[in-house]
Amino acid sequence: MSAARGGLSALPVLPGEVVLEAARGVRHRGAGGSVRGTLLCTNVRVAFVPGAQPPSFSPFLQSDYSVALRCIRTLVAASSFTKPTVLTATSTLSFIPEELAVFCRDFRLLRFHFPENGLGLQAFRVANAIAQAWETATWPGDSGSHVDATMGDDEDEEEGSPPTLLFESLQDWERELQRLGAVGWRVSAVNERFDMAPSLPRYLWVPSALLDHDLKRTFAHFQERRVARLCWHHPNGSDLLRAAGFHAASEPGSEDIRCLEVLLGAGCRPCVLADTAELPSPPDIQLAHLRLRALCLPGAAADEKWLSALEGTRWLEHIRACLRKAVEVASLLAGRRCSVVLQEPSDRDLSCLLASLVQLLADPHARSLRGFQSLVQREWVAAGHPFPQRLGLRRDSPREESPVFLLFLDCTWQLLRQFPAAFGFTEAYLLALHDSAFLPYCSTFLFSCQRQRGRGGVQQPRTQTYTPVSSRWDPPGSTVCRLPPVWAWGLRYSRQQRARFRNPAWDPGPVGTPDAVDPQNTGTPSSTWSGSSSGAVLALSKGSLTPQPFPWRSGRPPPRLLRWAPSLETLSDRGGDPIPPPPRGLLLPCAAGPSVRLWRRCYLRGLPEAQHGRLAPCPALLLEELALLQERLRAWQQDGAHAEPASSPLAPSRQRRVAAIGGAR
Repeated sequence: MSAARGGLSALPVLPGEVVLEAARGVRHRGAGGSVRGTLLCTNVRVAFVPGAQPPSFSPFLQSDYSVALRCIRTLVAASSFTKPTVLTATSTLSFIPEELAVFCRDFRLLRFHFPENGLGLQAFRVANAIAQAWETATWPGDSGSHVDATMGDDEDEEEGSPPTLLFESLQDWERELQRLGAVGWRVSAVNERFDMAPSLPRYLWVPSALLDHDLKRTFAHFQERRVARLCWHHPNGSDLLRAAGFHAASEPGSEDIRCLEVLLGAGCRPCVLADTAELPSPPDIQLAHLRLRALCLPGAAADEKWLSALEGTRWLEHIRACLRKAVEVASLLAGRRCSVVLQEPSDRDLSCLLASLVQLLADPHARSLRGFQSLVQREWVAAGHPFPQRLGLRRDSPREESPVFLLFLDCTWQLLRQFPAAFGFTEAYLLALHDSAFLPYCSTFLFSCQRQRGRGGVQQPRTQTYTPVSSRWDPPGSTVCRLPPVWAWGLRYSRQQRARFRNPAWDPGPVGTPDAVDPQNTGTPSSTWSGSSSGAVLALSKGSLTPQPFPWRSGRPPPRLLRWAPSLETLSDRGGDPIPPPPRGLLLPCAAGPSVRLWRRCYLRGLPEAQHGRLAPCPALLLEELALLQERLRAWQQDGAHAEPASSPLAPSRQRRVAAIGGAR
């Protein structure tokens, strides 16, 4: 489907999308220079179509020069004769704009210049149209529309790689549980109709010894009824669980207590409670993100004060806190056989971040591209992270905005920078995922939970995996094409761009679960708990384990600290004993000050001198260039071997010899 207004057939539009205004001959100014094309305003987005761009290069929803209306943060019109004016739906534009600057929520800055060749009236109309459409924009999912979009080309799948699991069906949960090898756990359909906990997914991983009848007793004792459930299993027997805070008004009986203890500790090992009190709160994350955004605007701070202003935002400090906590939990799981329960009052924000980081550190499968996408689907999308509210895409809840998911992507980039060969994806992939969080074309980030996704504007299919069929988003068993997931990269990126998502330097090794800890290795913490029974309850705080009873247990045991030094930087500070080598497959990043850096290619895209485009140079391009240089070097050596002895290191090239002979003649 194409835009028909004014003969603009170069822009494929969504069903229900209408082109409101258009201006030809506009120039887009970026780091790569100036590009001439057509600027369009629709009821969904602001799109720029380059005039010299071939149709085969552009995917269906190509977004290098486009921005969704809901992704716009500020709209500024500028002229040589007046001061820059911030446009709103109620503002009156009293001059003909020469340049239009669009400040995006994803840190992009799009600049459109209107030359003085009869574009005055068009510039005036398109600027006002963008301002008015921006104020009244709605999500496609809100109006019940759907996407029937033809992909630019098939999504290239890695040979032998598993598909991205969407965790919408029972088969997905069973397949992942089998991959983890979690003996003693099963998939429960107790919440299949969302009547037990509306914000939890349909299916949960629970102990096999706990029947659904007994499991129902435990929901009422957790806030928002978000019961504890398994989210990852270590092959040495450790389990990672997630749960909301204990309900203060609940009074469990003896039978409820038995079910709760079986659920939390799996009935056979110590239970460690790791709450998120040491991590920044969602309001702290929002404040730091606002300060970071203001700092990354042109002329925000002088060069000599920029680094101190960056530390003043506390964004990097929040990243360090998240990495330290993740290292503590991951090391505890890898070093001791226990059950670690991540607790957060709502279990919908920082638990998502911490659970995902722990699995990135401890599970090599999560560091592959498909594994990472499945991880985001399970720990964020299916677990009920409120994406629309946290990303500020719902106007009715501005106080709930907090980019926790973007903080997680930044933490992932820090890991990718410290361990470049341990990940199957690149910085370009993280940038694409970062920007896709603000797009209204995909169902992944449009809803707050599975229940809302099923009852919202778009009824989601009950199938579990994304597989491109006949170059279309066509799930098996579905008769109508609907909003695709964000993982349908072929809708927005060309094959060449998607090739930059994969890391050619990745050494996957045995992609699966990490190796179990060898009990004979004296450098690895022992799997036994000295002085602790199997039913002990411990609290993890700042690298130390403190005995702590459950709320329903009377009496408090004497405080006795069990030292636990999980990170390499903590061990090196203590001195004395040598640093024990971590188990194979476990990443231990450094969270010290100089090791955590600013994600420049993401946050500094709004600065003209630092804007390198959405897809920055990646290892894939460097590998191609290196292969080309090696091929030329081999050809040069073979050519030189015919004319000069191989032992002569200063043998001139063939071109120089021919030039010398020609000059002599």
